[in-house]
Amino acid sequence: MAERNGALVQVRNLKKYFPITRGVFQRHVGDVKAVDDVSFNIYQGETLGLVGESGSGKTTVGRTMLRLYEPTDGEILFEDRDLAQLSASELRETRQRMQIIFQDPYASLNPRMTVGGIVGEPLEVHRVARGKEKRERVQELLRLVGLNPYFVNRYPHEFSGGQRQRIGIARALALNPDLIVCDEPISSLDVSIQAQVVNLLEDLQDRMGLTYLFIAHDLSMVRHISDRVAVMYLGKIMELTDRDELYMNPLNPYTQALMSAVPVPDPVVEEERRRVILEGDIPSPSNPPKGCNFSTRCPAARDICFETHPDLIEIEPGHFCACHVVEQEGKAEIR
Repeated sequence: MAERNGALVQVRNLKKYFPITRGVFQRHVGDVKAVDDVSFNIYQGETLGLVGESGSGKTTVGRTMLRLYEPTDGEILFEDRDLAQLSASELRETRQRMQIIFQDPYASLNPRMTVGGIVGEPLEVHRVARGKEKRERVQELLRLVGLNPYFVNRYPHEFSGGQRQRIGIARALALNPDLIVCDEPISSLDVSIQAQVVNLLEDLQDRMGLTYLFIAHDLSMVRHISDRVAVMYLGKIMELTDRDELYMNPLNPYTQALMSAVPVPDPVVEEERRRVILEGDIPSPSNPPKGCNFSTRCPAARDICFETHPDLIEIEPGHFCACHVVEQEGKAEIR
């Protein structure tokens, strides 16, 4: 897919630091490095999965891409236009083509607005449709996500979690976007409902030619929906490659540890496979370790890992990894 289609989004050296201030005069004393020098492409029509532990910066990447957070540094090229440099009016126009599905369907819908008002709000804000035309478009969107089109006068509290998330998806589709950032859209739903929502997202992608950044921590679901997967740890991308390649041949020790935590539905394989147990907690992004961010927990760390952070380089065709040990030996063998 990367060869057939051009890159819709190119993220280059993206940084997002949240300042730490103290005192009456709010003196700047440090930064929370939520996203620290991240680069990747998202190609037209594909789904890029973004995985990692809580606090690794996944959601901040998605929100900074859409400029819901202002980037500290770096470029966000959407069809070769740098979103970080756009004026408010230019960004408003471009935002019609970029939407987001939020994580919590209970918090992301205004309880004082009807479903028709929620789904139809983007149409009014961008002056796409009003009156009867807007109502018809809202009903069409509700049908598209599998909801009764006559629910337009109901309120969010009348729906289940899965139905609310479908309303959020309908709202994201209102302006016919090209890119949708899916910010853990299934993490707060029951397992059976998760499968329904993911199948809906895949069906909509096939039907409308959508491009997804799918942020999640459920590795099994990411493997199901993604074409390529990027693994984040403490604000940096540790590995990036094709979905099947990542699951069959993880190179980075952190990726190997994540993969070993995924349960296998085969008692024999589950009993024989080796698990990697990481010691300690993820460090604070306001005070990351010197050298590789993963060095303090890495079972394969060498002296160089505590001195400089490795670059994300192409180890094999299409397989990128940030690890000194992998760079020197081809793969990090955890002892």
